[in-house]
Formats: sequence, C-alpha cells, structure tokens
Amino acid sequence: MTVHPQPVRAPLELWGGVECTVVRVGHSWRNQIAETGHATRLGDLDAIAALGIKAIRYPIVWETVAPDRPGSVDFGWHDARLERLRALGIRVVAGLVHHGSGPRYTNLLDRDFAAKLGDYAARVAARYPWIDDWTPVNEPLTTARFACLYGHWYPHKRSYRALARAIVNECEGTRRAMAAIRAVNPSARLLQTEDLGKTFATPRLAYQARHENLRRWLSLDLLTGRIGPDHHWWELLQQQGVAEAELDAFQDGSGRPDILGINHYLTSERYLDERLDRYPGIEPGGNRRHRYVDLEAVRIPELAGETGPAERLREAWERYRIPMVVSEVHHGCTREEQLRWLAEVWDAAETVRGEGVDLRAVTLWSLMGAVDWRSLITRREGVYDVGAFDVRGPAPRPTLVARAATQLAAGGRFEHPVLETPGWWHRPERVYGAAAAAPATAGRPLLITGATGTLGRAFARLAEHRGLAHVLTPRVDLDITDEASIEAAIARLQPWAIVNTAGFVRVADAEQERDACFRANTTGPERLAAACARHGLPLVTFSSDLVFDGQLGRPYLETDPARPTSVYGASKAAAEQRVLDIWPETLVVRTSAFFGPWDRYNFVWDTMRRLNRGEIVEASDAAVVSPTYVPDLVHATLDLLLDGESGLWHLANEGAVSWRGLAERAAEGAGLDASLIRTPERWAPANTALSSARGLLLRKLEPALEDWLQHCALDWREAA
Repeated sequence: MTVHPQPVRAPLELWGGVECTVVRVGHSWRNQIAETGHATRLGDLDAIAALGIKAIRYPIVWETVAPDRPGSVDFGWHDARLERLRALGIRVVAGLVHHGSGPRYTNLLDRDFAAKLGDYAARVAARYPWIDDWTPVNEPLTTARFACLYGHWYPHKRSYRALARAIVNECEGTRRAMAAIRAVNPSARLLQTEDLGKTFATPRLAYQARHENLRRWLSLDLLTGRIGPDHHWWELLQQQGVAEAELDAFQDGSGRPDILGINHYLTSERYLDERLDRYPGIEPGGNRRHRYVDLEAVRIPELAGETGPAERLREAWERYRIPMVVSEVHHGCTREEQLRWLAEVWDAAETVRGEGVDLRAVTLWSLMGAVDWRSLITRREGVYDVGAFDVRGPAPRPTLVARAATQLAAGGRFEHPVLETPGWWHRPERVYGAAAAAPATAGRPLLITGATGTLGRAFARLAEHRGLAHVLTPRVDLDITDEASIEAAIARLQPWAIVNTAGFVRVADAEQERDACFRANTTGPERLAAACARHGLPLVTFSSDLVFDGQLGRPYLETDPARPTSVYGASKAAAEQRVLDIWPETLVVRTSAFFGPWDRYNFVWDTMRRLNRGEIVEASDAAVVSPTYVPDLVHATLDLLLDGESGLWHLANEGAVSWRGLAERAAEGAGLDASLIRTPERWAPANTALSSARGLLLRKLEPALEDWLQHCALDWREAA
C-alpha cells in the first residue's frame, strides 16, 4: 500500500499593524500616525522588524497622499517606509482607507466615491507594483455605522439610508480598487477586514439582536456575492435607496476576498437588556419599540462559553470558507491584561486551526499605541493607550507585549506568572452589580513590603484590582534590614518580583534620627537588592525628589546629579547608588509629594479638611514640587516592572506647582474658600519638580486632582 504524506501546514504567523486611522470629525482631521509620532520615526520599522513579524498592515491612506485633488499625489513619506519594509523582509498589506470618509473632495455618501477610490488605487498600484496584499477599505461596516448611523465621524449622519449608501459605496470602491490593482499586478490579493462582534439579548429584545447579527455580515456578504433576491438585505437595501443594479454588480464574485481579516475586541460582543433598573448609572439607548442598555457581553455570566474569539472565528469560517487571519489584536488596558488578551486570542487561533480552520496569522495591532480611542477619537483629550511599544519617551520602548511577541513570532510560547490568572473578562468582578470581592488570583505572587504605609497598601489594592497575585508583608514577616528575614520570606513565598515600599517616611524627624533613617532607607533596600541579585528577582524600590537641592532652576531629570540637603534626602541618594551597584536590574522610582484617595496622610487631604472647617492653611509659594497621584504612580510602576525596566525613573504627574498653588487648585475644584490659604515668609525658594528623560508616563496634574476630589470629597467633609 502506498502511503501519501500529509501536507505540512505552515505554523501560525505573527503579523503586525500600526494604528493608522485618518478621520474627519466636524471640520477637524485626526491622523493617528501623526498623533503617535510614527510619522516622524523611520526607525520604528526596525524596532518592529526586531519582533520577528512576517507581515505588516501598513497605511497608504488616501487622505494623506492626495488630500486636495485626485491627481495631486505625494508618495514621498511612503516611498521611504515601504522601501525600508522591503529591505527588512516584511510583507506589506497596504491599506487605502482606514475608518475615513476619503479626502475633502469626496465622502462616504458621494455617488462617485467608488470611482474615485478606484482611480486612487490605480495610482498606488502603479507606484508599488510589488505589493501583493491589499485592504482598500478597512472595516467597511464598522466605518459606515460610526459615520452614518451613529454620527460619530464625518459625514455625521444618523439614518439607515445613509448607512446603506455608505456600505455599498465602500464595497463597490473595494471592488473597483482591486480591479485597478490587478490590472497592474494580476496576483494581487484582497484581504478584507471586518469586526464580527455578535449581539446577544434578553428574550424581549431577541428581534433586535437578530437584526444586528444579520447586519454584521453585510459588507462580507456583499463582497462575496451572497446578497441576491433571497437574502435578508436584498429588499432592505433597495428600500434605503440602493439600486438593484448596484447589488447585481457583486453577483459575479469579483469582490470576493482572498483572505478574511477578522478584527475582534473585548467590546465587540454586545448584550441588550431592557431591565434598566439592573444597571444604574449606565445611559440607556434603544429603538422605537424599546429602551435598553447596550452592554459588553463578556460581563454577562449567562453567556459564558458563547463569547470569545474562537466562537467568532468558527462562525466566519463556516459561513465563507475563505482563508482567514486575525487582523487586529489589541486591548487598551494595563500591561498584564494586554498580555492575557493576546495569549487568549493566540490560543484561540491555534485551537480553531486544530479543528481544520484555515487561519494563517494573528496580527498584533496598534504596535505604537493609539490616542483617544476611548472616545472613538471624537474628543481631543490626548489619552494614550500603549501598544507593543510605548512612544512617550525619546524612542519607542518595547513593553511586555513586545517581549511576548518576539517569542510567539519565533514559534515558541511566552510564559509569565501573570498569565496564571485569567483576564478581567473572566473574573467574577466583571459582572454588573457583583458584590465587591477579591478577584481570584493564582500563581507566584508579587511580594510587596511595607504593609503599614500608604504606598504599600495602595500597591496591594491595585494589584488586587489588576488580578495580580500578591503578598503584602508587615515588618514582623519581612524585616528588610535583616538578611535572614529576607531569605526566609523569599523561600516561603517564592515571589516573581519584589516591590519595596518600606522605609523611614518622617522627613523632619530624620534630622534627629539619622541612624534609623539610613537603616530603613539605605541598608534595607541594599540588602533586598543583594537578595534579589542572588535569586534573579526583579526589584522595585522608591526614592524621592529630596535627593535634589532645588536650585537647578528647572525640573530635574534622571541624569541630573543628586545633591541632597537633608538627612532624608541623603539616605535616599545613598540607597539609589548602592542598590543599582549591587543589582543593576533594579527599578528605582523617584517620585514626589504623593497624594491618594485611600488615606488621610497627605497635604491635599489635610488642606481640604482644614479649609472645610474654615481654618487658615499655610502653604509656601516658594517651594515647587511635582504632586503625584498615588493610583497613577502605582499603575505606571507596575507597568514598568512588567516591561522589565530598570535603572532610575522619574514618575510624577505632569505639572510643577508650588504648595500654595496646589492648595489653591484643590480648593477651587472643591468649591472651598481659597482666600484662607496664606503664604509663610520663612520658606526658602526651592524647585524639586521632576520631569523625565525616559518618558512622561503619568497624566497631567489637573485630571488627577479631579479624580482625587471625586473619590475623597466625602472623607474630608466627614472629618470636618
């Protein structure tokens, strides 16, 4: 008997993509390539290539190449980058329209949109005939919904008639674009992307869910020629002004994708519920029959097993039987949750491949991050979500996600203790109305010293919130000045990292208690560093702006020499040097004047309490600091720890201010009488504000103060 060998299937590939949306909101244009800084950094491509990705979704976006007139094109920026990608051996999937409505001389409702896009595609193909893979219009249904049904983006319409026209224009534009491209490159392939999130609902709203679940296939059904007289959308589209001849044009299958790109996000799947009383604080919407809330389906426990990337990939495969890629994986959240989501999607891809689905790649999206996507780019708030790289420094900085990507691209697996706890979308606290409870965590813990201090308790609280297994140790369980105590704790707890928040905190008392201050602030971190070096454990420890004398005349950077003028500052400066000499992998965080929502031992809380009582508050206008909001500090520190960062980092909210200025801003936000704030004459000028040469990771002071006032108003008013 002759045995025929089975074909060997290629391993799952890792692809990449840069967030490249160009949209018009009112009269303003947003360009994510510019806002993340990728527009000016050719070197980003070498950093991306170092991950080992095989292909990249890359923009040749219409609005940037020919913004004013169809025949006036400028490919200069793209020439340099596309040639660099070729030299790096990375395949390009070219995108022409990414959530936009086209340049100013057209829009999604323009009857000539498709012809104009086809003409533009011909020019691009002539310029780059070597590109084989194309996405003329990214997520056509999603774009049409956001621009023409919900009104978020230009042309800001809210009607089904506008939705129908936009989706047909986009799909016809895709068909014409591919015809023009194939006239130049007959082997060109259409990689059509779409978000295929599913809608679930209560029995009363089942009709609405059915409608939305039929609509979610609309763009792909058009392109694959499935919309004929027997199709759900055949008559509906014609009722909204689409001519039968326009639908007939797709019947020959000329728009059929060669590859389906499935974009799936944690918010893609929705749940509709008319029982509004169950969801206080959530703004309802609805249709003309019912009012209801539109929720993330992952928060509904009854849907366990029905949501997730594997289920949606199976549905798409069964419907079309077209080779697929996961064309976007991104989660704008904390670092470990980004990693957990990437791992879940990668595992889902491998699972469905094992079932026979022809799935070829997973695409790590938003490699350089994204700006203001939490408001769908409709508000200019400057909220940056990190990608595989963090661009808030002098050069893109690889994150934990980049480390994972490198191993996945090489055909391996990435292991980390945080993966032993499921993502928030699987934990009990995700459920609306769930009673507050500690999330289930597993695996090796993060060891946090300093159980009685503000910072230690904050780390424990936020580690719990982020699903990070942790142990918060008091001095009786771990004395950082005692080598034997440190070794015993490491042996007992088996931590994967240590965060040291213990220390001497009474700055004024340090002048009379020098030995105690140095023992806690210098000897303790020094011995922790020695233990971590022996065991290969990451260590975080904290320093202070008081290592500086305040006479530089500008905010201090990590590269500025320490010049302490107090015992406390000297103890911290000595600790920095000794710890980094012993264990260079230590992350030393300098911070300043922190205030938080969970304790009363800070300047802001005490100022509010006293002003609320009508008392005089003395605050210097000569001493300038960088007030730091504790939750922001803790989140950024944990992210840096997970990223594997080391050395000195300055972490403080942006916005140097005097103590008096801080008191006045807080009083104004709380509606208290700022005239009660007085300036003592005895305070000497000093500016110990912190900035960073490595990256400004914390937000501005104003929104941080707003958060504090929102969370702490009851506390300081009750204390009055």
